[in-house]
Amino acid sequence: MQTVTAQLSLTAHPGRVMLPAEGDAVAVVAKFFRALGDPARLRLLGFLLHDEHTVTECVQHIGLAQSRVSTHLACLADCGYIQARRVGKHTFYRVAEPRVAQLVALAHILAADNREALCACHRIPPAAAS
Repeated sequence: MQTVTAQLSLTAHPGRVMLPAEGDAVAVVAKFFRALGDPARLRLLGFLLHDEHTVTECVQHIGLAQSRVSTHLACLADCGYIQARRVGKHTFYRVAEPRVAQLVALAHILAADNREALCACHRIPPAAAS
């Protein structure tokens, strides 16, 4: 995963951060979140946070067809969230960088704190089964 450090500047208002609005930064961040917007991909990330696993182990954990799990793993790898390591016929997947664990943990905390509003939101439909 390429490490890109965004320059964030704090404003005079405590707790406010000014985000860069140049170029396609907003589009890239939106794509960043879309990659995490699928429940199966989030479950896979959670499964891979603490140890590496094969596709077979991921299939057993997620309960989806091998082809679907492979597609989700490829998406996560293409977006830089996970890395693959081949050993003979087996490929082992693991989280590419420690900040992913922090991001997933923070997302769970924020979602739990905001659960009622998120569940009541009708503008964003429930995720389709993947």
